[in-house]
Amino acid sequence: MTYKENFIKFMVDCGVLTFGEFTLKSGRKAPYFVNTGNYKTGDQLAKLGEFYAECIKENNIDVQTLFGPAYKGIPLAVSAAVALYNKYGIKVSYCFDRKEVKDHGEGGMFVGKKLEDNEKVVIIEDVMTSGKALREVMPKLTESANVNVTGMVITVDRMEKALDSDLSAVEQAYKDFGVKVYSIVNINDIIKAIQDGVVQGKEYLDKMLEYRNTYGVNKN
Repeated sequence: MTYKENFIKFMVDCGVLTFGEFTLKSGRKAPYFVNTGNYKTGDQLAKLGEFYAECIKENNIDVQTLFGPAYKGIPLAVSAAVALYNKYGIKVSYCFDRKEVKDHGEGGMFVGKKLEDNEKVVIIEDVMTSGKALREVMPKLTESANVNVTGMVITVDRMEKALDSDLSAVEQAYKDFGVKVYSIVNINDIIKAIQDGVVQGKEYLDKMLEYRNTYGVNKN
């Protein structure tokens, strides 16, 4: 199997990707749901880091530091940094932000690598629904130093139109910030995995296709 197929199977095995009928925050009724909160063990996190590393390597993303937005992004950035070294011998730094600026000890907004001008930073996140996380962290990053955000890596691109736009959150991120968002897999990969029998769920295939046709920005 390809690493994308392996990742989809991994998500299903971890209970992260499930099929059924789900009401999303947007109010849409979706036939699938991605709950990254179901990654709970060290071995799952180690494996997840390898998929992030493979995505970074496959897309030749230029990176010196991985940034994990608090709180969910913290273990993701750490696991991806470890995997890049263990799997490919690529040494990168990592850092993450605090929710509140620390006014004692070393102080500051960030923990880990101190960002410098022209540093090539890749943001590591789980999923992108509205782009809110990116809008929150970009000012923090650019205020700390004149960094070069070379990309953002997420697990799944739903490839859905926003409620108030014909652009997806990924497309909007590029339009607003010039940040290219890379995903390990997208909705088309998931549909193909069902069609090819990589994962169970053929009884939901028609609803998956209908949902993509209704809300998708790229229907094939």
